[in-house]
Amino acid sequence: MKDLIKRIVHALVDYPEQVEVLSVEGEHTLVLELRVAQKDIGKVIGKQGRTAQAIRTILNAASAKANKRTIMEILK
Repeated sequence: MKDLIKRIVHALVDYPEQVEVLSVEGEHTLVLELRVAQKDIGKVIGKQGRTAQAIRTILNAASAKANKRTIMEILK
C-alpha cells in the first residue's frame, strides 16, 4: 500500500523527492501518513478534496483484498 501511494503522489507533485509515506499497522487497520512539500499539499488534496478522495478510493479497493481497513492522512 505504501508503494502504491508513493507512486500515485509522485506523479502529482512538483517536488517528488519530498514525498514521505509512513505506515502504522494495527491488527485490522493500516494508517498511512503522507507528507509532501508545503507547495504540493493543494495538488494532493485537489479541488474540494476530490484528488484525496480518489486516492482513498483506490486504497480501499486495494486493501479489500488484504481484509484490512486503510486510512490515509495528509500531514503538513
